[in-house]
Amino acid sequence: MKPNYQGTSYAQGTPGRAGLTWDFVGRLRDATGMKLVLKGIMTEEDAALCLRHGVDGVWVSNHGGRTDPSGQATIDALPEVARTVGGRVPVILDSGVRRGADVFKALARGADAVAIGRPYLWGLGAFGQAGVERVFDILKRELELTLRISGTPSLSDIGTSSVGGPA
Repeated sequence: MKPNYQGTSYAQGTPGRAGLTWDFVGRLRDATGMKLVLKGIMTEEDAALCLRHGVDGVWVSNHGGRTDPSGQATIDALPEVARTVGGRVPVILDSGVRRGADVFKALARGADAVAIGRPYLWGLGAFGQAGVERVFDILKRELELTLRISGTPSLSDIGTSSVGGPA
């Protein structure tokens, strides 16, 4: 067993997350002074459990749909998670963020931060660091355009009324 798994219920070679229980999260919280952010939170129930177990951040993610069989989009799960967290810890969203307008929508529906995966990897694969920088530049410009088109003066002015649908 690798040293970083000693004292856990995770045995080397076991697939998936069978040992990752809320008790494990509590033990991990007790074992480290580092910030603990849980990724894969898609329901208000799990968001409440995150708070109960002392996490420092909640990451709304369906892992690209690979591990969440519900088929629910993260942008649809975000409002209930953000509402449950109520600003006590940061909420991060990923999955499906491709445009600046996606960033705007995520912020409007309750995210404090937005993570991108594939776009920066495409930039990296095509043009290295310059490609990654260009991806961020494009996203920033698209977000600025979305702010102007929507009549929203700044990021801090984005709110649930900035986009349609349930908050």
